[in-house]
Amino acid sequence: MLEEIEFGTKHAAAHLIDSSNQFEVTGLGIAPLGSIEVNRVHDASTWRYRMSDIIDQLNEAGTGLLVTVDEVDPTLDEMIQLAATYQHFVTDGKRVALLMAGLPNNVSTLLNHKTVSFLRRAQQYHLGRIADYDVREALIRTIQENDRLADAEGIDRAVRSISGFPFLLQLVGYRAWDLTSDSKEISSRDFDLGIKIARDEMDDRILAATYRELTAEDKRFLIAMLDDEEESTTADLVERLKRSPQQVSRYRRRMIDAGIIGERGRGIVAFELPFFRDYLAAQCVK
Repeated sequence: MLEEIEFGTKHAAAHLIDSSNQFEVTGLGIAPLGSIEVNRVHDASTWRYRMSDIIDQLNEAGTGLLVTVDEVDPTLDEMIQLAATYQHFVTDGKRVALLMAGLPNNVSTLLNHKTVSFLRRAQQYHLGRIADYDVREALIRTIQENDRLADAEGIDRAVRSISGFPFLLQLVGYRAWDLTSDSKEISSRDFDLGIKIARDEMDDRILAATYRELTAEDKRFLIAMLDDEEESTTADLVERLKRSPQQVSRYRRRMIDAGIIGERGRGIVAFELPFFRDYLAAQCVK
């Protein structure tokens, strides 16, 4: 990932920086046509210092560098290195910015990493759920702009299954589209199969992974919310958990930051991650 950022920057800013290759002569032959052998000089500097030099050249040219990272994965060492190096660039006053996107639980894990705790001061934007009419519009427009047709009832079922979750919007749309990519129309059957495949992937990639990251106390807090049909009050959770209001507030904040629950008013929370309530209930009966 770090090498891709470096090479991508050099390519995009080739007109602003000096990225010429350095070579050394390693052999010279005296022959009728002559010959010469060259090797590229190995750059022994670290990625941080190479990027620092590139950014300095960009700054001197009156511009800066924006690095964008999609699908944050806190288990990657390079992800941690990038964030830590970015902090050095900011401290040095360089014109550089970092924009990262990811699932709430992955972002939360990254923010809790001790090496990059400074990221907690970054501006955060929580996308939240997308309105059903926007989901419908996105599906229809994408299909129409690519000269395909879609079954109306299939679209309706897709919208309901997506439940406003951005990840599912991408996944359901992709799976339904890809099942019969050579057909002019995305049928009702395509949508049904696409929804099923997407839900299975949602269970494996999101719900199961989120559940595994929970501590025993996190699980107790969330299980206590299952007693309510939809919304839970802090007062009720304090009573059920037999914990102090301060302790319950900590669990509540951690689950909100992880994107599992969301606020519905003062002292009121509800499950935010689609289908996680049902997934959690299923785990409790195993």
